[in-house]
Amino acid sequence: MNNVQLPMKRSLTITRLYTKSLERDSSFLSFRFLCCLILFVLFNSSCGIYTFRDTMIDYSKIKTINIKFVENRARFVNPQLSPKLTDKLQQKIASSTKLIRTNSDDAHIVVNSTITDYSVSTAAITTQQATANRLTVTVHVIIKNNVENKEQEFDVTRNFDFAASLSLDQAQTQLEDEILRNLTDEIFNHIFSNW
Repeated sequence: MNNVQLPMKRSLTITRLYTKSLERDSSFLSFRFLCCLILFVLFNSSCGIYTFRDTMIDYSKIKTINIKFVENRARFVNPQLSPKLTDKLQQKIASSTKLIRTNSDDAHIVVNSTITDYSVSTAAITTQQATANRLTVTVHVIIKNNVENKEQEFDVTRNFDFAASLSLDQAQTQLEDEILRNLTDEIFNHIFSNW
């Protein structure tokens, strides 16, 4: 009888040790899970600061926006830039704010933009030959805040380098998305960084 009882005691002791080990492991896993969850929440909430998904606008006062067609008054005119930049800016504001687009001049915010420079210069020279050219685009923006009766003006200038072996038409085609994205983001950030 003692022989039977001894293995059973060992079995019970091993089971208790195993159970305690599992309890310790599950506590440790719960602690690790909790730490990971806290870190996840902290990182996600801190990243929200840098997005413009609900920009810092007092929507109780400012509800409408009129984004006028971007005029092109540069010496060299890219005929596709004005309509595409107007469209991109409208899309960016519509997707990143709660403002309602309108064509009324009485909108709470009115945005007027003009392309004032669209020029090419040499960016890099080696052995007396151009290896890179630079396309410079400048947009002058006037923002009228009809709620606070304020007006603000600023210029956005961006440079875009391209290989000298490309023609201007080829470079424009290659750089179009980058030009539109950079100008739109810069104009948007400047408009809504001061509210």
